[in-house]
Amino acid sequence: MIDQEEGRGVSKPKQAAARAGVRSGRALMSLHQRILADIQGNILSGRWEPGRRIPVERELMQQYSCSRMTVNKVLTQLAQAGIIERHRKVGSFVGRPQSQSAVLSISDIKVEVAALGLPYRFEILERHKRRSRRDDRVLLGADATVPVLELICRHFAKNQPFCDEYRLINLQAVEGAAAETFDEISPGAWLLQQVPWNFAEHRIRASGAVADVATRLKVKAGSPCLIVERKTRSESSPITFVRLTYPGSLHELVATFTTLT
Repeated sequence: MIDQEEGRGVSKPKQAAARAGVRSGRALMSLHQRILADIQGNILSGRWEPGRRIPVERELMQQYSCSRMTVNKVLTQLAQAGIIERHRKVGSFVGRPQSQSAVLSISDIKVEVAALGLPYRFEILERHKRRSRRDDRVLLGADATVPVLELICRHFAKNQPFCDEYRLINLQAVEGAAAETFDEISPGAWLLQQVPWNFAEHRIRASGAVADVATRLKVKAGSPCLIVERKTRSESSPITFVRLTYPGSLHELVATFTTLT
């Protein structure tokens, strides 16, 4: 006969075994992982602020009833990840945030379109050679007035506008750009091939398309767009400033993060 408890599909002895299995599973979550998760949780949640001294090995051993080897392994892993700082004979402390720089590759837009499996083309819509104005010098990061080549370019993926490009080239640093027609190669790709650079700064933001850009991208004014602004320079002078505007509905930035295990 099956008793009433079996109506739920598990007999009393089996339920007891199941509960024991859960307790055993928690214990086997790996003591190392439990300690790691607890310390990391306290730090990442802000409960333990930067510079705070964390419990010494002996205290952690007593708290978790574990060996020194287990505690040391956890602390070593946290230190290698930069989450804590360990000082011999002093103790371990919550790490202080350090400034980080994001390094973004400077890619050819043609390559971006090719990755989508679509045919690529571009066109130069405007081209002006002139002396730099004050706002140009701010964009380029130039200290003095320089001759510049101002370009407006549109990139296509098949028949769809893919990207609007506004660019300033410092002709004092890149004299050859003045004579280049850009009939066969886009300005960005040409610069990558011709001019060595030592420093690049990226700024990424979301904004509504202004009227002239919206017209070139064939979207409504105010439509959400992804804007990437970049300036590059050599050791001696600025090279170029470019503003790339992508229709927001067609582009996204993806960042992937992992936790310590």
